[in-house]
Amino acid sequence: MLDFNIRGENVEVTPAIREYVEKKVEKLERYFTEGVNATANVNLKVYSDKQTKVEITIPMKNLTLRAEERHNDMYAAVDLIVDKLERQIRKYKTRVNRKSREREGVAAFFQSVESNNTQELEDDAEFDVVRTKQFDLKPMDQEEAILQMNMLGHSFFIFTDADSDGTHIVYKRKDGKYGLIETN
Repeated sequence: MLDFNIRGENVEVTPAIREYVEKKVEKLERYFTEGVNATANVNLKVYSDKQTKVEITIPMKNLTLRAEERHNDMYAAVDLIVDKLERQIRKYKTRVNRKSREREGVAAFFQSVESNNTQELEDDAEFDVVRTKQFDLKPMDQEEAILQMNMLGHSFFIFTDADSDGTHIVYKRKDGKYGLIETN
């Protein structure tokens, strides 16, 4: 079951907005098994040009879903972002199933939902740390790490290699391909 943490910047989160967001995002629950408890963090922003930005992050034990969307209409942005999250889930589920892995972890989160459509697919900068994150490194392979990095919208991702148990980093290169840094 999803809990919601909805914040608004330069916009009041009215009961109507809250209800709309919850109704739309709860549709994602059909992709998960019964025991999944997660908090959907939703940030709604309105800029001075009346453009809105919606960000949704759903961190779970072995998977983090994240997407953002800008649009003139906040409700349309919510619709678009839910579509993005559904595509992410289907893409990830397809990859996990294709590898035929029934390891405990990510595969256990997904129900066997049949999907007929698999097409979805500065110069003197100061060195001030402005944000610190902590997370557990989950054992996975390179492909899973790249997929996770892309779903988060990051340019790199740190993970524990399932085979060697070493800490590795995948990153997106300027040419659009991927690189891997292996540690000793």
